[in-house]
Amino acid sequence: MHTPTQALATFAAQLQFEDLPGPVVSKIEDLLVDWFGSAVAGHGSRPVSSITRFALRMGPSAGLSEVITTGDTTSPYLAAMANAAASHVAEQDDVHNGSVFHPATVVFPAALATAQALGASGRELLTACVVGYEVGIRVGEFLGRSHYKVFHTTGTAGTLAAAAAVGHLLKLNPQQMLHAFGSAGTQSAGLWEFLRTAADSKQLHTSHAAAAGLMAAYLAQDHFTGAADILCGPQGMAAGMSSDADPAKLTDGLGSRWTTTEVSFKYHASCRHTHPAADALLSVMQAHGLSHADLAQVVTHVHQGAIDVLGPVVDPSTVHQSKFSMGTVLALVAQYGHAGLTEFDQHFKDAATQALCARVSMVLDPEVDSAYPRRWIGKVTVTTTDGRVLHGRVDEPKGDPGNTLSREELTAKALRLADFSQGASPAEMQQALDRLWNVAQWPRVGTLLTQVQA
Repeated sequence: MHTPTQALATFAAQLQFEDLPGPVVSKIEDLLVDWFGSAVAGHGSRPVSSITRFALRMGPSAGLSEVITTGDTTSPYLAAMANAAASHVAEQDDVHNGSVFHPATVVFPAALATAQALGASGRELLTACVVGYEVGIRVGEFLGRSHYKVFHTTGTAGTLAAAAAVGHLLKLNPQQMLHAFGSAGTQSAGLWEFLRTAADSKQLHTSHAAAAGLMAAYLAQDHFTGAADILCGPQGMAAGMSSDADPAKLTDGLGSRWTTTEVSFKYHASCRHTHPAADALLSVMQAHGLSHADLAQVVTHVHQGAIDVLGPVVDPSTVHQSKFSMGTVLALVAQYGHAGLTEFDQHFKDAATQALCARVSMVLDPEVDSAYPRRWIGKVTVTTTDGRVLHGRVDEPKGDPGNTLSREELTAKALRLADFSQGASPAEMQQALDRLWNVAQWPRVGTLLTQVQA
């Protein structure tokens, strides 16, 4: 029987650059630049440094695959591990609304490391990354809302996304790709419990997913077999990880509906669940000329997924944990107009931030919840200190496809991220970005922060 898993594997193995519509190519280029900025932003992060030190201790001290935060080179497996951790810590990497999945942080590290090792072309890299996005997003949609309540979808669907991208670069045939999916899916992992205690696990989720997916693809190339129906089988991922899985979503519009173009960029440096409310609050403040001192109470009207993920964070103790606090994010937005890396780093524990944080609450909104995850609507009710009750609404938060970031904005964002982390000098970063915007012309993928690029 031809299963949805087989259909997805066949698509992943057989897609060619010539099959990609122009808007898809442009979007994957945008996403690559955006991811690179987040990867450089991971420089100096304590959990990222820990994972990177582990990777460099475990592997060869020289290789063809670049560790972006340190400038070292090593094996594809270990470079993917380090870069995937680095690109998720700033909370500025992309997200696909319908699957609640962050594709960039697992797809690009695995694909880039492999492309560098193989000497693949820029077009081959871009095609493989589209494959990874299309597979990972569909797996995330398939697993559904029940899955996301407990599992971090980027860690689970991410293994298959990475396997698909690397498998495409390795030129796996459809049967080998199916085996890669089986080996990737059986390693899928990532639980939300870490948020309650500000643990470092989120970076482990992405590093594991990228590396495990890469390993699964290389094993399949060597004739290692995996489960034939890891997604829909009676003891597969859906059986163990979901109560509302929908197999039809695995092949929905495959080859005609390009989910890659549906991916959103992150404007604020926080959990995406906070962005709709943050933008709605800004709209109210701007429309009525309010300052943060005018806010007596802010009620955010949210979907259940926001409550599930953000609810456990009641007293954030670290910068990273504060990015999952609705109150902290809105307090920073109200004060500074943007919840960026600097705002979190310097002000998340300020008295003014904490005081306003305490005046922010979340309530489940039927309209917002029914639209989620396809649409992430932002709604707030603001009570001012002079007794007015004001309402704000945003249907497409900044960064969504209908309210996207331009290439100039993406370049500026990447430069800001590098400046914040000091992971590259302005000149180094600009030079790397100039090259990345021409990735489709590269005859061979080399390192990104040096001049070895052909």
